[in-house]
Amino acid sequence: MTKFAERESLGHIRGAAALTNGTIRSPFTQLRELLDGITPGHARPIELTIGEPREAMPDFIAAKIAEAAASFGKYPPIKGSDELRAAIAAWIGRRFAVHDIDPATEILALNGSREGLTLACIPAVARKRSVENPAIVMCNPYYSAYIAGALGCGAEAVFLNATSETGFLPDLDALAADTALLARAAALFIGSPSNPQGAVATPAYIGKALVLARRHDLMLFFDECYSEIYTDAAPVGALTVAASTPERFRNLVVFNSLSKRSNLPGMRSGFCAGDPTFLSAYGEIRNMCAPQVPGPIQHASAAAWADEAHVEAARAVYRHKFADADSILSGHFGYQRPAGGFCLWLDMSHVGGGAKATVTLWKSFGVKVIPGAFLAQPGQDGRNPGDAYVRVALVQPADVVKEALERIVQGSA
Repeated sequence: MTKFAERESLGHIRGAAALTNGTIRSPFTQLRELLDGITPGHARPIELTIGEPREAMPDFIAAKIAEAAASFGKYPPIKGSDELRAAIAAWIGRRFAVHDIDPATEILALNGSREGLTLACIPAVARKRSVENPAIVMCNPYYSAYIAGALGCGAEAVFLNATSETGFLPDLDALAADTALLARAAALFIGSPSNPQGAVATPAYIGKALVLARRHDLMLFFDECYSEIYTDAAPVGALTVAASTPERFRNLVVFNSLSKRSNLPGMRSGFCAGDPTFLSAYGEIRNMCAPQVPGPIQHASAAAWADEAHVEAARAVYRHKFADADSILSGHFGYQRPAGGFCLWLDMSHVGGGAKATVTLWKSFGVKVIPGAFLAQPGQDGRNPGDAYVRVALVQPADVVKEALERIVQGSA
């Protein structure tokens, strides 16, 4: 057993080399290898792997980009234009009832939240200068930007399994008991709604995470990129909970983007907001090495954050898709409609687990999904929480999604 494999079995991975030596690989690289050479078993293959929304983007975006086309001729402000940060602040006020956020010090524009989530690990680890072996703790399954950020800045990635037993969010009570880990933790990544399970953190859960972050002086990075995709109640935001505490946003940064909310994954436009002291240091790092959001994109992004009509139109389409999922998948795969996001987390243990089901669905039924194990690592108990599952992204048109779900039931009966 290699050193890295041994550490994986304990729910820890350390060293930037893990990003290049095959220890950590993109889930989509793994999927290509799994299905290499296999011909889809249907004349009309259906792709449901990538979380890339296919709903209509706002119809005003192209015009807004054209309005500001001249700004392609100058370097854009790295922190975001005053127009963009004001639009984000206004949206936070409307959506999360936080009306006094300071766009000058508590908001930074990002070239998509993926970039922001990765680079935020640098100042988080820098805050722990006296710690010899800093750790970055993350929900498991995780988004690849979390682990890339942790390992890229020399921290140890520690995985907290988020399973059905824990409500598909990390067990914060178990984490609180691990004082040795918390003493060297630089940051904790939590997604709400979680990807891929779609679990939503309650205000009490967020409050507990904030207490842990402040007690042990680590950064709580709250990934809310799926916050606007829901079919019932709007997920509560971490800023809302933090704003009601005496410490306000201390030790908290939230991340969001237009990719899912506005069906604009190609815009590469997002933001982070929260702790102004942290964002000041983070802003200086980004000023040295991060990509700026182009000026015309910033102008169009401000218009997108100011408009809700296109967001509600997309939510209506997702409601239709989830209504079909409720009907087709009821009684199968442990299905329950997720509280947020547009992914399904389906238990395939009865057919040999997620990897085997993925091959069968592609080979025999022409539906491409992704094994849950490719989105996670073995946790601290040695178990990979995704082994039994597949993730299904409901990003195709509703009629295509309906047909795919019917094939999945047929292929996994």
